[in-house]
Amino acid sequence: MKKNFYILIVLSFILPLGIQAQIINPQRGIPAVEQPQPFLFTINTLNPAARGWSLNYNGGYGQRTVTPLGYDGVDQNIGVKGYLGAKLTFLASVGIGFGNNGEVKSLQQIEALRDIIGGNTSSGFRLGAGLGFRREFNNGKVALSRVTATYENINWRFGTNVRFEKAFDKDRDGIDVISSIGIHRQISGAFFAGMEAIAQDLEGFWETDEAEGGARLLVGPSLNFAPASSRFSFTLCGGPIIYATHSVPAYNQFAVRELPTSNGFTMKFNVGFRF
Repeated sequence: MKKNFYILIVLSFILPLGIQAQIINPQRGIPAVEQPQPFLFTINTLNPAARGWSLNYNGGYGQRTVTPLGYDGVDQNIGVKGYLGAKLTFLASVGIGFGNNGEVKSLQQIEALRDIIGGNTSSGFRLGAGLGFRREFNNGKVALSRVTATYENINWRFGTNVRFEKAFDKDRDGIDVISSIGIHRQISGAFFAGMEAIAQDLEGFWETDEAEGGARLLVGPSLNFAPASSRFSFTLCGGPIIYATHSVPAYNQFAVRELPTSNGFTMKFNVGFRF
């Protein structure tokens, strides 16, 4: 009798804790809201279901393209992303570029983003903003700021960014504007599909002397697979690149630009691992 009494006391403490854990994170184990970085070009802040640290490796191939992580058609990058508390998301990455002449150059970038609206639940709407800094392949320095909006639930993911960049180089634009949007829909289980679009140097639409060649657009399919039983996630995105406006570029090949200065295509992938 006394033994059963002790068991009931122990259970009275354990069961409420288990119920509380389910209330705090009712969507735990759902791939749609657990991914730290579901898109390739569109950065998101972290929700409570994805607030661990992750390691991301991404790369790609393109023709007539200059990427943030390489040049001459090949790019690769490795980065970390994590939660610092108080709705603050931290990102850091290193890129490696392999030149045709055999030179190897590097790129580094850091960013910190904070949710201004939302961020307390795994699903729903979040609006964030932050600042960052990048050292480019040619040792150029760039300060950047980003505004990010995200909506997530069990079946849908939506994200959009507007990024402003200030390069400390007299031959570069005063301010660069780069925006992106991504949409995913759950197709089956852990498989998601949708589209992602990115537009850069949008000032080329109203500045005929835009210093980096004019406005460029990419719209392409985006596929994402995140097994519920695995810490890995996989994303693939690519498509044609449209040179929307034209100006004589004053920058060199090392300027960090996701899209090229002439029509082409690019294909990029990301492999993420959650710690």
